[in-house]
Amino acid sequence: MTEFLTKIFGSKEHRDIKKLQPIVSEINSLESSMQPLSDDRLRAKTDEFKQRLKKGATLDDILPEAFAVVREAAIRTLGQRPFDVQLMGGIVLHQGKIAEMKTGEGKTLAATMPVYLNALLGRGVHIATVNNYLAKRDAEWMGKIYRFLGMSVGVTLSSHEMTREEKRLAYQADITYGIAQEFGFDYLWDNIMATRIEDKVQREFYYCIIDEVDSVLIDEARTPLIISGERTDTSDLYKTINRIIPRLKGADKSELEKRGIEREEYEERYDYIIDDKSSTRGTASLTESGVAKVEKLLGIGNLYDHTNIDFAHHVTQALTAHTLYKRDIDYVVQDGQVIIVDEFTG
Repeated sequence: MTEFLTKIFGSKEHRDIKKLQPIVSEINSLESSMQPLSDDRLRAKTDEFKQRLKKGATLDDILPEAFAVVREAAIRTLGQRPFDVQLMGGIVLHQGKIAEMKTGEGKTLAATMPVYLNALLGRGVHIATVNNYLAKRDAEWMGKIYRFLGMSVGVTLSSHEMTREEKRLAYQADITYGIAQEFGFDYLWDNIMATRIEDKVQREFYYCIIDEVDSVLIDEARTPLIISGERTDTSDLYKTINRIIPRLKGADKSELEKRGIEREEYEERYDYIIDDKSSTRGTASLTESGVAKVEKLLGIGNLYDHTNIDFAHHVTQALTAHTLYKRDIDYVVQDGQVIIVDEFTG
């Protein structure tokens, strides 16, 4: 029945493309009117669009002409002409949907059109990439189009690469590139560490395009963003916990299952269990008997009572470090410091 209806009405993908086709045709029809314009007149379109928006026009109203302007700017600055499939991808991104494009279909160029369109409102547009290299590369590469059209472009990098003032300037740009995680860290800093409004670097959020959205919002979303301030010296606690972890007995969950050992049995026999299927790196968690053993070794009551939160945190982190992290694979020691290797970006 489903196949029969699909033959009559077409698949959802075909119906979606059919809806986009009239807009693409309108953009294509404007190409001949853009080609004769001088660089200055093409650039002046940006101010013209902003004025039309102030007078009540919507972004959808000016979308065809704005996309046509970006296409012509791309030809003049990069020597690349966005194809119809890229126009469709750009429209879908403007609509707040996910655009899946194959390798080689030019998703980076496709994104320039909705980015430019939404930046016309002056509220700031963010492009979130997966690493610093792509953020800097795309800001320079695609930035040629935006700057040609009178838009400002900024890049926000990790805190050790730029000052808070440099970050603030980057966020004031019409278009800001950065790592998805860094946008998150900057948000946390503004809302936790900043004591004055003028210390904050971000402005109100409006529109964002996320590259590799499945990786950023699914895979990397498992890793929490943590920002910390000054704390009291906990070196003695580190040393204490570090001596306790090697005294615990652990086992690999998959190996136990292969041997036919039931959960109730291994929960009693082992202090912690390693589950290498629960995430890319795996997890290590205490069993009930393991919790009891840790409590005895530390000389405390309930490990997970709010008064023992520091103990619980250090035990969890130490157990993970001892069982899952391998030197020069998951972390490196550089200049006397331990640096964690990001499992997604390296």
